[in-house]
Amino acid sequence: MNEALERDIDALMHARHADPFAVLGPHDTENGREIRAWMPGAVSIEAVAADGEDVQTLHAVRDGFFRGAGPQGTYRLRVQWPHGTHETEDPYAFGNILDESDLHAFREGRHGALDERLGAHACTWHGVAGTRFAVWAPNARRVSVVGDFNSWDGRRHPMRLRFTAGVWELFLPGVGPGSRYKFEILGAHGGVSQRADPFARQTEAPPGTASIVVDPTPFAFTDAEWMAQRAERHALDAPISIYEVHAGSWRREDGRELNWHALADRLVPYVKALGFTHIELMPIMEHPFGGSWGYQPLGLFAPTARYGSPADFAYFVNACHAAHIGVILDWVPAHFPNDAHGLVEFDGTALFEHADPREGYHPDWNTMIYNLGRNEVRNFMIASGIAWLQRFHVDGLRVDAVASMLYRDYSRKAGEWVPNIHGGRENLESITFLQALNEAVDTRCPGAITIAEESTAWPGVTAPVRDGGLGFHYKWNMGWMHDTLHYLEQDPIHRRFHHHHMTFGLVYAWSEHFVLPLSHDEVVHGKGSLLGKMPGDDWQRFANLRAYFGFLWTHPGKKLLFMGGEIAQRAEWNHDAELAWNTLDDPRHRGVQHLVRDLNRVYRELPALHQRDANPDGFAWVVGDDSTNSVLAYLRQAPGTAPVLVVVNLTPVPRGDYRIGVPHAGFWAERLNSDADLYGGSGMGNAGGRATDDVTAHGFAQSLSLVLPPLSTLILQLEGFAS
Repeated sequence: MNEALERDIDALMHARHADPFAVLGPHDTENGREIRAWMPGAVSIEAVAADGEDVQTLHAVRDGFFRGAGPQGTYRLRVQWPHGTHETEDPYAFGNILDESDLHAFREGRHGALDERLGAHACTWHGVAGTRFAVWAPNARRVSVVGDFNSWDGRRHPMRLRFTAGVWELFLPGVGPGSRYKFEILGAHGGVSQRADPFARQTEAPPGTASIVVDPTPFAFTDAEWMAQRAERHALDAPISIYEVHAGSWRREDGRELNWHALADRLVPYVKALGFTHIELMPIMEHPFGGSWGYQPLGLFAPTARYGSPADFAYFVNACHAAHIGVILDWVPAHFPNDAHGLVEFDGTALFEHADPREGYHPDWNTMIYNLGRNEVRNFMIASGIAWLQRFHVDGLRVDAVASMLYRDYSRKAGEWVPNIHGGRENLESITFLQALNEAVDTRCPGAITIAEESTAWPGVTAPVRDGGLGFHYKWNMGWMHDTLHYLEQDPIHRRFHHHHMTFGLVYAWSEHFVLPLSHDEVVHGKGSLLGKMPGDDWQRFANLRAYFGFLWTHPGKKLLFMGGEIAQRAEWNHDAELAWNTLDDPRHRGVQHLVRDLNRVYRELPALHQRDANPDGFAWVVGDDSTNSVLAYLRQAPGTAPVLVVVNLTPVPRGDYRIGVPHAGFWAERLNSDADLYGGSGMGNAGGRATDDVTAHGFAQSLSLVLPPLSTLILQLEGFAS
């Protein structure tokens, strides 16, 4: 045996060989065809021709390395182990898996189906059933596939490096769906680690961290009609009312989280009955720490195994669509955790993250920041977003922490950040990424939407990319949420001094396409529940919350309510327990739930409340300056439909004969009164509506004399309207 082969065997034995195909598999030599196999622990190996007639014994050289003359054509290896025999095709007899065009497209950041190429894919390759593996680790010195099928031994299945893009690949015959695996990586500086597959489509349940070869059978969706119509359901003039959910703590059975099938059976009918149009799920991408609520994900292509398999999640989405409910996922491209099995220093270098901690480390969350200026990372992230929309028929992505992506100095002091190439604070690479993401969604996922959680005044978040915007369809209106909650937290006697917090949102209401969120962020970390924020005695707290919901549902902008708000939960949200469903035994809590149901119904039924959310013509102040009485009155209107008058009284003082001008004479029916008995209110109101008087008020020739119940919102609509 020559010295070169001795060195190769040494490298294989110590799991540091970077080019196993140069040594293993079939090789043409001057003495004819030779087959070399590396099977540490094997007793003997035979090479068996496809027809089974030509059987050649491979000779043990040393340390599990076998060589010998082999049959012509395809062959199998018959391996005798100490505890039995099995036959398998030789993994090193197969050619390249990835085309050069795939590698070039990935390196340039433009591959349109990257998750179909990288990762693990069960398939039939050249007539042989198995799984093809591919992983990006350009600076690694060796990468192996390890798993249950090879006793997690990194010596057994080293991969081939494709230098074009730094991708390692290997086809393993006989490895199929359900197999657990990782990539064992000898890093650039010598360290060895076993890493989960960045492109894994399925994972084992935490605290396990292995990836799983997913069943490639496509889910049989039955939602073609929904998919064809969802663009209309997401249009600016459509009613969009979103129920935000943490899947693990909505309900529990015997203290355990519901799986996707149980959620389909229980959550979907509940949301349907309350009239919400969409469910927004807090991140369900696989994440190691449940206490992060999913906002520190590592499996950007895999639904968390906490609730079932990928097929189970597809079942849930399909059930939502069957009930005419859309599904929006929280998606986190801003940062990732530094768990040892994840992406941090993946190949021994800062591969997915920035190397400089001033760019690559997030002090707020103790997490790493993606290097979105790198083509391959940008391609990886866009592939993740598109995969959820295409593979699982998800209807939208709510993109988390966009503000932290847009500013290089976000949450950093002077000297702790790196300016852009122009010396500014804007993160140009993130801007390019977000624009590319939104263009890809528009092009490849018709009807799907993206929603930005962006808390600053960055211009053009929802403007088209062609006009210099970021290209999102909607943006959370964080300013509206903070202002109005600040107002509601004041004792009513002091609200006259904070009146502008309720009206300021209308100054900029049409600068973007807004979603008005009452999200999970406002009911955690000691902030208390929505009900708990309200001042006064118990009656006033419920009345305040009901009036506030009336204001939310009639204000320009799409709606979002975090679970538990609809039942006026008293305690703040606890992700380790289900919602306090027993509160519904109390008619006051049940009344708030009925109010939310009816607000959703009225919101859908009255076009004036949703058709012109993105147009200032759809809103007009009638009373915006009555800070003394803390009264607001405004019109919502849309072409060809009856106008709607909304009156909000935010003091516990009932007001009789409160005159409000209206644009049309006639009878204005009281379509909803948040103080109704049904909702737990006092039952004060206007006996179903009021007819106008020929009395001038607020610039109109006609007006209504209304009774304003304490801490209430009234919704009135003109009857018999003729456009």
